[in-house]
Amino acid sequence: MDPRVIDYPRWLWRIILNFAILPVRSPKVAKLYEKIWLPEGSPLRVYTNALAKGIKDNLGQDSIVEVAMTYGSPSTDEAVNKLLAQGVNKIVVLPLYPQYSATTTAAAFDALNDVFRKVRNLPEIRFIKHYAHEQDYIELLAQSVRQHRQNSNADTDLLLFSFHGLPKRYVALGDPYQAECEHMAHQVVKVLGLKDNEWKVSYQSRVGKEEWVRPYTDEVLQELAENGTKKIDVICPAFATDCLETLEEIAIENKEVFMEAGGEQYEYIPALNDDEGHVTFLAQLIKRQTKGWD
Repeated sequence: MDPRVIDYPRWLWRIILNFAILPVRSPKVAKLYEKIWLPEGSPLRVYTNALAKGIKDNLGQDSIVEVAMTYGSPSTDEAVNKLLAQGVNKIVVLPLYPQYSATTTAAAFDALNDVFRKVRNLPEIRFIKHYAHEQDYIELLAQSVRQHRQNSNADTDLLLFSFHGLPKRYVALGDPYQAECEHMAHQVVKVLGLKDNEWKVSYQSRVGKEEWVRPYTDEVLQELAENGTKKIDVICPAFATDCLETLEEIAIENKEVFMEAGGEQYEYIPALNDDEGHVTFLAQLIKRQTKGWD
């Protein structure tokens, strides 16, 4: 129901959501979660909490780190109120979206703003818009590709960057997400020294009949396999931590698409999660924002 994500007229979207999407999609999604559920719970929550703990340890005892979910628990309201209850008066907000989009980063900002509407004495706030352009982040992604290929000890024909999609219309209206994704992919490829025929960019997770940013991941995988690409690695650099869309949609569902179309080897390269380098990078990003604070 967030208009940042779906900007259709509310009355129209309520009809589509309640009479078409939820009755059909909810049972399917529940079964998909069963495939990836961890003993500790949802992968998104488990990996995000581990990342937050790593950042807290890196920042030191004087820092307080709270996790907030834009649509879930712990909510942004709960996280902010915990901080305020502890007397915090300076807050750095780090949305875990490497690339900026109105559908993700701005939605997180809106949730934050809704909380602070009710706060009379506002803390000082610094908000990190994005970080996919940071060279240290690009180097981390390149290293994750190298490390995965070294550990798997397998040759590959192509590296596919699969980003979460969004409606093409949003880009036409000024959302910079696609440009940021593709610029970052080019930078990672440059570090890896890949040739033009050794990598591609695609977009996953489209919903509905409206045209989304192309090319679509499932169609790219099928076309590659049918045209003779046998071995592929897939990475999803729009996700700081693994979740349903990486562990099921990419690692399981899209692997089936590729293999059934004639592929022979399909490797999903995990998100950075609580990797030590990822923790250090994000902690340094936060420290830059706190310069000048007592």
